[in-house]
Amino acid sequence: MTGEGWTAFVQGLDEAGRFLENATAALSDVERADGYRALVRATNNLLGRFETDPDAPELTPFNGWRQKFFMDNPDYRYWITDISGDHSYRIRGNVGDSVYQSVTAYTGRGVADAAAVARVDTDGLRVDDDGRFELTVSATGASSGTHLQIPESTTSLWVRYVHRGPVPVHEGSCRITRTDSAGGPPAVPVPDRFDRGLARLGTTIAQIPRIFELSTEEDRRCPNTVRHWAAMAGGAAFTEPGIHYLRGAWSLAPDEALVIDGPLVACRHWNIVLYNRFLNSLDYRHRPVSRSGDTHDGRLSFVLSAEDPRVAGYHWLDTEGLPFGIFVMRFLQPAQAPSLPAARLVKTADLDPPT
Repeated sequence: MTGEGWTAFVQGLDEAGRFLENATAALSDVERADGYRALVRATNNLLGRFETDPDAPELTPFNGWRQKFFMDNPDYRYWITDISGDHSYRIRGNVGDSVYQSVTAYTGRGVADAAAVARVDTDGLRVDDDGRFELTVSATGASSGTHLQIPESTTSLWVRYVHRGPVPVHEGSCRITRTDSAGGPPAVPVPDRFDRGLARLGTTIAQIPRIFELSTEEDRRCPNTVRHWAAMAGGAAFTEPGIHYLRGAWSLAPDEALVIDGPLVACRHWNIVLYNRFLNSLDYRHRPVSRSGDTHDGRLSFVLSAEDPRVAGYHWLDTEGLPFGIFVMRFLQPAQAPSLPAARLVKTADLDPPT
């Protein structure tokens, strides 16, 4: 080990910072701070998962508020780990007060080539009256409520719990162990592998501000509209299969609001979440920046604005005064593809109750 990996890691941080500084030069101090905060959180996320080993896996919490990374979902609790189809594992956990659970295996190492290849969810997972479950995971044996069969090409595994709201009382827990281990401690880390891993981490971090820019290009070009987000269908980019995504953006003056109104499709769970331009959810711990539920009828009636207009019939979502931001609607296992709701730009003082 020569230290070249550390040098590349530090260079990646520096490159990310310099790109972000130039890209945000025309923004307010508040939004620029949001950008650096998002970069710190993404780095924290990646560092928290850096020393992963499928020979000795550990389910690591993902996308908590200090580790927000690319469209975090405050209603979801995630645990992820690297695994290998060459080994067998056991997962034990408790689903807490979640309303939906899934365990999904993926192939691929990056967002571009990730694909869901095996999964079990609430309809099949065997959970006892106290919320506990036990699931074996291996390339052999048929999938069932207590076993998940994975292909040999599997590279990672995600455990998800869905809650009705961002601050659950009992968020649940889970842990994983290998069941085919011959005993003894894991192999001593290989210095060259560690060095290469640091270099790759630096390269990844250097790209994050560029992804901020590229992934919001359409949002910035067509604000105050809603569209189907087809790129996230079918478990792409480590997403949950079975979710239909709608995406849009707001561009508002201080005295303006964006009204979103439309039918609510029957589905297992839905939510809407507000994000800044750096793909971090807004402050869901203290502000009404998201809303969720599970329903078979009703309407989506939201008003996005800096201040609560206090108009009956609308659910207010707090933009925190940001002039620009993104919103995403998720519909888990909808009965049909959701219709696009209408998006209407209005003066906040002129907002009337929905008809």
